Amino acid sequence: MGQLHLNQALQQLVRAQLVAPIIPGVYSAGSALHLAAADRDRMGELRETLGYLRDAVGAAVYVASYSEGELSITQYADGPRTPAVHEWVDFREAAHASAVGKALLAQLGPEKRRDHLNRYRMEQFTPHTITSPEVLFDELDDRWPGQPLLDLQEYTLGTVCAAVPVGTGTEPQCVALSRPSPDPDRLRQAARVLRDEAVAVVLALIVAGDDLCTPAGPGARVPTPGGR
Repeated sequence: MGQLHLNQALQQLVRAQLVAPIIPGVYSAGSALHLAAADRDRMGELRETLGYLRDAVGAAVYVASYSEGELSITQYADGPRTPAVHEWVDFREAAHASAVGKALLAQLGPEKRRDHLNRYRMEQFTPHTITSPEVLFDELDDRWPGQPLLDLQEYTLGTVCAAVPVGTGTEPQCVALSRPSPDPDRLRQAARVLRDEAVAVVLALIVAGDDLCTPAGPGARVPTPGGR
């Protein structure tokens, strides 16, 4: 690992409170690990991480998982200037048309992908929606590791999204963002930040462990500063 990447990883660990600097070059276990060991509010670290990520990318962000054949949003962070996407079609029925769904399907084998699409047909929601399994599978597989999956107005017109797989070893998971603007350049810029910060989300998910419930309920939303 290069020194630049090492420094970035250490900064993410410090920000996630998983390590704490003692003297230059020396670190100890951070407060998040102590809280996890004490079995206290382990979800607080994940919510704080998502709040930071929301502000860093300037967009609503989400954590999603695929469990027992179903897609669900488990946590999200939005705000007045970063509104969450309007779920006008159940995300379980729109995996083929959403960045979240693509990032989760990308972590499944061909049989499980086809099983999902047999249960939820590939409906066309906008003129940009992919409705061919072969085209979708090519998009999922023809990419380099860590490359974000994109939704370019495929789920709803006027909204674009990006997602990065962040499986923690137990089940497919991803972190995603949505922007109420069709500007693909802005999306790709935000997607790069999302990809670079995804490791912090992975660490926070590990700390949260079994406290991470599905699907997201009212308490899953990360409030903005001041409770707005």
